[in-house]
Formats: sequence, C-alpha cells, structure tokens
Amino acid sequence: MENKRNFAIELDKIMKNPENRGKTLFLHSCCAPCSSYVLEYLRNFFRITVLYYNPNITADEEYEKRVEEQKRLIAEFNVQAEVEAEVSAECSESAFEIAIVEGNYDKQLFFDSVKGLEKCKEGGERCFVCYELRLAETAKQAKQLGMDYFTTTLTISPLKNAVKLNEIGERLAKEQGVMWLPSDFKKKGGYQRSIELSKEYDLYRQNYCGCIYSKMERETSSY
Repeated sequence: MENKRNFAIELDKIMKNPENRGKTLFLHSCCAPCSSYVLEYLRNFFRITVLYYNPNITADEEYEKRVEEQKRLIAEFNVQAEVEAEVSAECSESAFEIAIVEGNYDKQLFFDSVKGLEKCKEGGERCFVCYELRLAETAKQAKQLGMDYFTTTLTISPLKNAVKLNEIGERLAKEQGVMWLPSDFKKKGGYQRSIELSKEYDLYRQNYCGCIYSKMERETSSY
C-alpha cells in the first residue's frame, strides 16, 4: 500500500532550502481569513502575489465584501512588514511585500461549470469542479506572469479536500509548466491560527464558501 503523503512536510522541505527563498509564488486566495495564516507563514520566504479569483461567489455584495477584506488585510500586512524592516534593518529574513491581482468575476462561468451537479453535497464532485476552475485560472496566470510556484489557500479549510486540491494542482503544473507548491495549511495549527488572526485583524469571516448551493445546504442543515 502506498504511504499517504504529508503535503505539509513536503512544503517544509522546500522552505528549508535557502536557495528557494525569494522565489515568486502566485497564491490563489478564497478569502481574507483563510489567507491570513498562509500569508503570515509564507511571506518571509516567498515573494507572494495573491490572486483573488472566486467566480463561485453568487451574490455581488458578498463578493465585494470579501475582496475588500482581502485587500485590507494585505495592506495591513505590508505596513507591518515595513515597520519590522525599519526596526531590524540588518535582518535578512524580513517579510517581502505582498501584491494582489483581482481576477475576472464571472459567476456565470461557475454556474456553467457545475451544471448538473447542483444537488451534490458540499465537499463532493461539484466542489472538485470548482477547485479545478479556480486553480486552472491560477496556473494559467502564473505561467503568463513567469511565477516560480502557484498554490491555493483552500487547503487550510477542514471542509476542503487537500488531497484532491494537490492532485489537481500537480496536474495543472505539468500542463502549464509552472511548479505547484504542495500544501495542507490546516496542519501545524494553521486553521486555528487563521481564526486567531481573523479576530486580531477584525476580519469578516463568512460561514459558507460563497456559492448559492453551499449557502442553501448550510441554511437547511441549521434547522
């Protein structure tokens, strides 16, 4: 039987290699709360550009609220990094500035992609198609921008399938010729730390992934 891979350990091995420090990472982010720990964890090692690409979010006002929170968090992290750099000017391990790119918000693309899967349970085939949609765009843009790596914050969620996300990411990496950064960010207390950071930065923390199907399932199960 094949040993189960530990994606968190695989990521740590990459980060223990000093030759990888300063390489560029195109990071797909689903929301500010999930990205909080990931950015905190990676920003001293990689030059990160966040891609906010989430056409799965059904309501326009929900999308706007989430993307603005993402921008605010990144701005606060960058200010914090500037202050830390001034205090310890000789430190070679200071955090890199984080950039952000907002993807095209086309929710019809999501609806077309998951057509016929509307009644699937959250965490099932509909979600896998959604992973593919967002990661394919991330890989494509990472290639266009000449990034060294790409990955996603989605593996921080206990509700998301890290094995499937890494499987899709590795396949897309081969197709696009950009390295996939393996991850399972929920490990090593990552998910708990994201909750702490959400409180610290007073982030809007939603209770569903964003699509209407997830929202309906949550509302139904709450009764």
